[in-house]
Amino acid sequence: MSVVAKALFLLTKPRIIELLLVTTLPTMFLAKHGVPSLELIAVTLIGGAFAAGSANTLNCFLDRDIDAIMRRTSRRPLVAASGHAATIKPGEALASGVLLGAAATLLLGLLANWLSAALADAAILFYVFVYTMVLKRRTASNIVIGGAAGCFPVLVGWAAVTGTVGWPAVVLFAVIFFWTPPHFWALAMKFKDDYASAGVPMLPVVATAKAVARKILFYSYGMVAATLALTPYAGWVYGACALGLGGWFLVEAHRLRGRVAAGEAAAPMRLFHLSIAYLTLLFAAVAVTAILPWHGFWHG
Repeated sequence: MSVVAKALFLLTKPRIIELLLVTTLPTMFLAKHGVPSLELIAVTLIGGAFAAGSANTLNCFLDRDIDAIMRRTSRRPLVAASGHAATIKPGEALASGVLLGAAATLLLGLLANWLSAALADAAILFYVFVYTMVLKRRTASNIVIGGAAGCFPVLVGWAAVTGTVGWPAVVLFAVIFFWTPPHFWALAMKFKDDYASAGVPMLPVVATAKAVARKILFYSYGMVAATLALTPYAGWVYGACALGLGGWFLVEAHRLRGRVAAGEAAAPMRLFHLSIAYLTLLFAAVAVTAILPWHGFWHG
């Protein structure tokens, strides 16, 4: 039983859940302009974790065939490959994914509000049906459109606190929307052969490295512009942090393009790891400035 439980936990992709929660909690602080009740924080984070775990589990269930082909994913619990048997059965994973989604809906709906529950459900459905089942294996735009599923946690966090979806939450949605392609394409550049062998048309598989680097730079500028658009609401301290962090990200994005243009090793994982640190620090700035004794651009 412990082996099955561990396998089901791993199917939720806990590292991805951690990153999603990193964006949810600061958004709640910003919506409250302070610290929400500990009960609401717990309900929203646990409900959000269940929702993300549901989407990720169902993704693993549907993608178990290509996961077996790719070296990066060949050790996942549903895969019977590389000389080892699958740890759990597909039916167990499917049931777990559905139950996690139901638990997320009930927890958020009954203890926060039904808008946050509906948004969490929308994220699950979008990730499973739009990204995994329709886009991922058919178009190089898969991560651009499908990555929107990862933007929903900020809407869930905002809605849990306010019962609405305000424009600052939409701006944060845009930040993560523009952040996702540079983050994921950098990883896909590293594992291009994996995706190619599985027949998944990630951008680095179907486009030249120069084209990928150019698009990474384009989305990076869009991301930084979106972060700065939040300044009138979040305050000048946040704006200064966003400007400094954005400059740091853009420098590395330009370096990646420069290495590719010069015919050197792209070293895309430098940008991938930086992107995680960047998003964490940016939302830490959102959280910290939200509880400062002044708010808004004209205060302080």
